[in-house]
Amino acid sequence: MDQVYEIPEEPSVDPISSLEEDVIRGANPRFTFPFGILFSTFLYCGEAASALYMVRIYRKNSETYWMTYTFSFFMFSSIMVQLTLIFVHRDLAKDKPLSLFMHLILLGPVIRCLEAMIKYLTLWKKEGQEEPYVSLTRKKMLINGEEVLIEWEVGHSVRTLAMHRNAYKRMSQIQAFLGSVPQLTYQLYVTLVSAEIPLGRAVLMVFSLISVTYGATLCNMLAIQIKYDEYKIRLGLLEVLCITIWRTLEITSRLVILVLFSATLKLKAVPFLLLNFLIILFEPWVKFWRSGAQMPNNIEKNFSRVGTLVVLISVTVLYAGINFSCWSALQLKLADRDLVDKGQNWGHMGLHYSVRLVENVIMVLVFKFFGVKVLLNYCHSLIALQLIIAYLISIVFMLLFFQYLHPLRSLFTHNIVDYLHCVCCHRHSRGRVENLEPSFDAETRQSIV
Repeated sequence: MDQVYEIPEEPSVDPISSLEEDVIRGANPRFTFPFGILFSTFLYCGEAASALYMVRIYRKNSETYWMTYTFSFFMFSSIMVQLTLIFVHRDLAKDKPLSLFMHLILLGPVIRCLEAMIKYLTLWKKEGQEEPYVSLTRKKMLINGEEVLIEWEVGHSVRTLAMHRNAYKRMSQIQAFLGSVPQLTYQLYVTLVSAEIPLGRAVLMVFSLISVTYGATLCNMLAIQIKYDEYKIRLGLLEVLCITIWRTLEITSRLVILVLFSATLKLKAVPFLLLNFLIILFEPWVKFWRSGAQMPNNIEKNFSRVGTLVVLISVTVLYAGINFSCWSALQLKLADRDLVDKGQNWGHMGLHYSVRLVENVIMVLVFKFFGVKVLLNYCHSLIALQLIIAYLISIVFMLLFFQYLHPLRSLFTHNIVDYLHCVCCHRHSRGRVENLEPSFDAETRQSIV
């Protein structure tokens, strides 16, 4: 599992303090306030409280099916969040009964947030003092277009705080795609069918939408960090804003299309959606089986084959959940120890968005021609057009990010413009050859005459 440490925004580079010829000694890392941990905990508690409130309302109104599905989505994501935090922190091998008890009552993120805050306050009080236990971390950085290898000293407390941040990043993705996506989709469906939106349900949908957007944005950041693990990645405000707009448009348009399609066909839509999800779920396993590789046995220390299999199944379920609603930004590779393909995979990205665009167009057309007018008091054609345009705009922001805003775009062997240029040149050269063939035949005839 990759580890990301807090490193100064503008590391000071001192050639005199070089440890080796090509290694430059950087400034010691700074610790920052854990805003991400607080925000993830707030989203978890807010979504859990609003979901339980809606369960109570549905039960009071004798709406059994709505209550059951709402509670099931909440419980599944909450349990997966607890298991994720336990796995990252390796609590099963430690003597921490209070933490395990808090995880049993589904309040693990709260106690972890308190631990991170205590660790931050401890570092803040000891600021300026040297820690007795330090380790060295080396990362490559691109400074003025040149690749530089920099080495930092990372203290034990800073490393522990960084581990908390990494755990909450993964927790946010689990919560977003295994809990918030199905919860948001189902609550939108209930709102569409019931033609009313009470305050409690609106709050739940807002928390779910924020959680999904935040999780998708983190998915892009973690994908970049995993692919370029040797480099120190720095994303600016413009890059984060572009990713957020891209992911928000992509996810909202996709989920609204799924809801309208499901509300139109009712139970007839279930086989199509289930088949779609199962194809994504079993795709990595089919590739793994066809490759003939053996199951990786070094994912984590002291893991049996059963434990490794459980981890692989959990990862593939998360991978399928992400790709069902948006692009995962990574391609799963079960035969590798890192479980991901670290290549750029332009073909995988193009295939995903092409298939999703065709699916969205088909589902929108089904809604337009077979949608019941009672569901919405608006023009179906206008709704369908707006949803497709929103999805296309998200693709434009995605292309904009990879072409101009990717932090390591200088390492790409090919980019978006190169690909389009090659396609256009290929078509132009082929058309030019076809145009030259008739003139060549005419000249041949003239020479013969």
